[in-house]
Amino acid sequence: MRTMFLSLSLMILSLCCLSEMHAQDNAKQVIPSASIKNIKGEKVNSGTITNDGKPILLNFWATWCKPCIQELSNLSSLYDEWKETTGVKIVAVSVDDVRNSAKVAPFVNGKRWEYEVYLDENGDLKRAMNVNNVPHSFLIDGNGKVVWQHNSYAPGDEEKLYEVLKQVAAGQEVTGH
Repeated sequence: MRTMFLSLSLMILSLCCLSEMHAQDNAKQVIPSASIKNIKGEKVNSGTITNDGKPILLNFWATWCKPCIQELSNLSSLYDEWKETTGVKIVAVSVDDVRNSAKVAPFVNGKRWEYEVYLDENGDLKRAMNVNNVPHSFLIDGNGKVVWQHNSYAPGDEEKLYEVLKQVAAGQEVTGH
């Protein structure tokens, strides 16, 4: 009887642990804290990037990446409308290293991008978010959780992104990717 009770207890404990692990597997990724710089060169903790409970589009890019520039330029032309309809904040994170990071501010100013732009010169945030190639975009819901991501860029991708963004802004589960 004692052995049966012990076996039953272990089985229940195992089931509890398995369901907790499953819940953790399904948990949405949260933006990690990493040391980055703003466009003025001041240190910022990436964990402090917020948008008052509205979506954030976190876009990793580089000055030498043609698809990145095309994507951010296309998003720039849509940004005002998207802000108005969804409340989204676009945050562009340059992965240019220390040697090239001085080019970022003049480049962004020349393009007249109105995004918040940060420098990840050491690749800390890039590594923490498993970004291997740029461009790489993450859509973060109002609770700070990553709900969608996309790697690479082709013209027209912004239309798919906008559909997902509208779902997130409405508080809906992200369905089509």
